[in-house]
Amino acid sequence: MLKAIYPGSFDPVTRGHYDIICRSCKIVDKLIVGVLNNKAKMPLFSVEERVKMLKEVTKDLPNVEIIPFDGLLVDFAEQIGADVVIRGLRAITDFEYELQMSQTNQRMKPDIETMFLTTSIEYSYLSSTTVREIAAFGGDVSQFVPEAVEIALREKMKEKRRV
Repeated sequence: MLKAIYPGSFDPVTRGHYDIICRSCKIVDKLIVGVLNNKAKMPLFSVEERVKMLKEVTKDLPNVEIIPFDGLLVDFAEQIGADVVIRGLRAITDFEYELQMSQTNQRMKPDIETMFLTTSIEYSYLSSTTVREIAAFGGDVSQFVPEAVEIALREKMKEKRRV
């Protein structure tokens, strides 16, 4: 059984992330979407909120499981028995960073491979940072995120305005 992990912050999950999840789960037997709890960043959504959104978005994908993690990706991959790390590439700048991370991970855990999937062209420009910025200014994010995420973003922005 081929088990893979697709790690990320997913703050919030975009249609680009969802595209990679859908394509990945057709390649592997089990796909773990690892939601990084990065204590060095100040995310818009808590790790619990991000996990909840991802579970809603992937509810129709039977071989996908959503699990939060912190620490080193390769340690988490080893802990859950993943054979492959899946990474999405949007542009050449992504490739440079991801290649460096892949090679570092390979040195640390040689049994864990990295597989790169290029983002579908209609999402090549899309990032969570851009989505957060559009939402913060009251823009329409419906074309960039799944419906459940759009609703959560609207609610989160209302909360932030009240504070």
